[in-house]
Amino acid sequence: MSSALIDNRLQTLGIQLPAVGAPAGAYVMAVQTGELVFLSGHIAKHDGKPWVGKLGKDMDTATGKAAARAIAIDLMATLKAQVGSLDRVKRIVKVMGLVNSSDTYTDQHLVINGCSELLFEVFGAAGQHARSAFGVAQIPLGACVEIELIAEIE
Repeated sequence: MSSALIDNRLQTLGIQLPAVGAPAGAYVMAVQTGELVFLSGHIAKHDGKPWVGKLGKDMDTATGKAAARAIAIDLMATLKAQVGSLDRVKRIVKVMGLVNSSDTYTDQHLVINGCSELLFEVFGAAGQHARSAFGVAQIPLGACVEIELIAEIE
């Protein structure tokens, strides 16, 4: 898939990749080793601020899914900044999602679908990936969702 196709697909979906955020601690946003690129966890943001909430308490699954979709957009921006062009993405290998959840909430997998579904829409078959989704007691800054990604590039 050429970069023009990916750019066109993003445009068709009404997605403009944002500027890449800076790390909030002693780490980098991305590390490449060989053909693999590891992206640090990205937290959900809404209007430029952490998207705060706890699934099963003060946030529903549909809102959590929207937050995960927003993270996918930020992840693509970071990936593009790291490798120069999304044309180089051969495969999204793995996605790991953390969902700030009440102790009775069990739909973390549905929340992380917001990220997974968008990656498939953008990259097609190359966007299908292995995945984990976990419920956690808290995420930095009170964010509702955090997602990290591993991609293979050409």
